[in-house]
Amino acid sequence: MFIGHEKGSDTASRVKHNFGMARPEGYRKAIRLMEMADHFHLPVVTLVDTPGAYPGVGAEERGQAEAIARAIEACLKLRVPLVSAIIGEGGSGGAIALATANHILMLEHAIYSVISPEGCASILWRESNEVTAKAAAEAMRLTAQDLLKLGVIDRIVREPLGGAHARPSDSISALGDAIEESLVELRGIEGGALKSRRRVKFLEMGRKGLS
Repeated sequence: MFIGHEKGSDTASRVKHNFGMARPEGYRKAIRLMEMADHFHLPVVTLVDTPGAYPGVGAEERGQAEAIARAIEACLKLRVPLVSAIIGEGGSGGAIALATANHILMLEHAIYSVISPEGCASILWRESNEVTAKAAAEAMRLTAQDLLKLGVIDRIVREPLGGAHARPSDSISALGDAIEESLVELRGIEGGALKSRRRVKFLEMGRKGLS
């Protein structure tokens, strides 16, 4: 079962797809699909590329926080392999709702963080500009290299020279190989063990980089 964010590739398509920011209905759809995959014993692969969940008033009225929490809960309950790939932006709960996985892969130049550097700067320093945003980005350690050291992700997928967008077919092939290898590694592990490993993984997250 493949589930992912659709961000768009130009201004018109990005507006159409809300810049990859899902509303509560999107997360509830993801929950339904994950439960279906679990029922039919299908591995789940999620492709994450979002600046975060949609922050509009309507989304909050329809239970955005509850939908994200239940999506995370659905990930943790799965008794089938769950592999997630951060392919661009991995922003806040909007990303982790689909990335509470057994294996988390990340493209070499992708980012994954609880908040944007600009948002972090505006909270910490009450000012968001180039200097404060840069300082926040460095402190947040949101790069694939830092996150691998911290144990937040499990593998970095190399991108071709110039970035993933420069040679999309090569990037797709490399990511596909990495996903396949992760699924092969998880094959044959009993459902309860997969579920338990996923929970332990997130409880232990960050300790690797602090030791």
